Amino acid sequence: MSMSKQEALHEVANRIANCQKCKFSPDQNPVPGEGNPDAEIMFIGEAPGAKENETGRPFVGAAGKFLSEMLNSIGLEREDVFIANALKYQPPENRDPLPEEIEYQKPFLLKQIAIIKPKLICFLGRHALKAVLPQITEPISKLHGQLLSIENQAYLPLYHPAAALYNGSMRQTLLNDFAKIPEIMDRIG
Repeated sequence: MSMSKQEALHEVANRIANCQKCKFSPDQNPVPGEGNPDAEIMFIGEAPGAKENETGRPFVGAAGKFLSEMLNSIGLEREDVFIANALKYQPPENRDPLPEEIEYQKPFLLKQIAIIKPKLICFLGRHALKAVLPQITEPISKLHGQLLSIENQAYLPLYHPAAALYNGSMRQTLLNDFAKIPEIMDRIG
């Protein structure tokens, strides 16, 4: 009997929780990701922050509140999508993930993508984009809001929601990019 998507995702979450090499300190909480196992849209962030480390849930801090607001702006809830990160543990001092850390933890993310089989993968920030599509060399500032189709998979690079918290003009850019998602979903059917 084959495993349900939910069970398969749970299995990946267990492997993440048992990955000692993934942790930056022994007492860290894993943040495997959460959401609808049958989601048509998957959001991939960079790495958990302090609030995420506390709760074991992705995007629950200020950037997460803005992500929820953007989802609501296109008629979606967090429960409708799947949200994960390239890294499954918070890096020390909340620094950017290092390429070798992303590379080491990448199989977990690729497994999640393979289980969910989303129609659209939205990258929240350049590290998420680089984690899945290392061959892309253009900066996120050039690619944001543009649909990429690679090997029959649709991708939408977006700025990280945290960028809008530090730069007010980014907020509207993100909302505008998000507004394209329903039309993209119609297009990719």
